[in-house]
Amino acid sequence: MLCPYCNNPETKVTDKRDSHGIVRRRRECLKCHKRFTTYERFELDLRVIKKDGRREKFSREKLMRGIERAFEKRPISSEKIDKLIDDIESRIYRKVKGKEIKSSNIGKIVMDKLKRVDKVAYIRFASVYRQFKDVDEFKEELKKLK
Repeated sequence: MLCPYCNNPETKVTDKRDSHGIVRRRRECLKCHKRFTTYERFELDLRVIKKDGRREKFSREKLMRGIERAFEKRPISSEKIDKLIDDIESRIYRKVKGKEIKSSNIGKIVMDKLKRVDKVAYIRFASVYRQFKDVDEFKEELKKLK
């Protein structure tokens, strides 16, 4: 592991934590003595079955973009969003039977988490995920939140 500060290849691990398939390591450079954190994630060959029947490789980045868009200009830290994404990804991998999952199941997992964290982000995500066609559908979803 190269130190991000001085590019020294020799570092030592000072702390290690495992959490839902993610390994967090706190490291210290043996040359400049600065500390930094690295993360390791497991990756499965997971396919997502889209509404039209197409299959595509699961993308953490795509999940992240959708969630970050829902939280845009909301009072929530990027660390909290990252943790939320980690939790959602972990739930997706636990829910998978085999190597495929329906996009609707992913959407339900995301909406369930967002509903608990931030109602505005939940509504933003739901409006795209459920493809509201008019204001009445939007109002119906708002009523369910109350």
